[in-house]
Amino acid sequence: MNALVKLLTEIGPLVIFFVVNGKWGIFPATAAFMVATLAAMIFTYVTRRKIPAMLWVSGAVVLVFGGATLYFENETFIKLKPTIIYGLFAGVLFFGLWRRQHYLKMVLDASFPPMAEKGWELMTRRWAWFFVASAALNEIIWRTQSTDTWVAAKLFLFLPLSFLFALAQYPLIVKYQLDGEAPQREAGE
Repeated sequence: MNALVKLLTEIGPLVIFFVVNGKWGIFPATAAFMVATLAAMIFTYVTRRKIPAMLWVSGAVVLVFGGATLYFENETFIKLKPTIIYGLFAGVLFFGLWRRQHYLKMVLDASFPPMAEKGWELMTRRWAWFFVASAALNEIIWRTQSTDTWVAAKLFLFLPLSFLFALAQYPLIVKYQLDGEAPQREAGE
């Protein structure tokens, strides 16, 4: 049930954005997205007594860029939001790798079985590049396709891609999972 509630608070605002855009257009959808994101943040705080860092960042960017979209009546701002979020996440992960710190581990450690540092390094590198690719894909789609196509891509392309990419990390997690003892070194490591 906890995982379902977490999934709904993460996907719910996106579904609302998609539905409202289909009925009334991008500006009402942006307003609804902002309200739904704020509601998800409040609900998360009430149920978990904290708001995860990624939700803070995405919530702040939604509110700032959604607000700019509505204030200036320019949909470009909301279309840039995913690029900025993906770029921020990639930048933070690459910065952590440069400092030899695995920020992804700090965010996900409680959700994963204990894993060797090499596993966290590889997974962090993969997710950083995934975010770079997602930012580039968002730029291509919003600059070459209609607004309705871009909105649909957020739900029907980016969400499944993220899910499939996360599933593709399973072999890495298994390979570097710790079973209460130090991992065995492989040749060349």
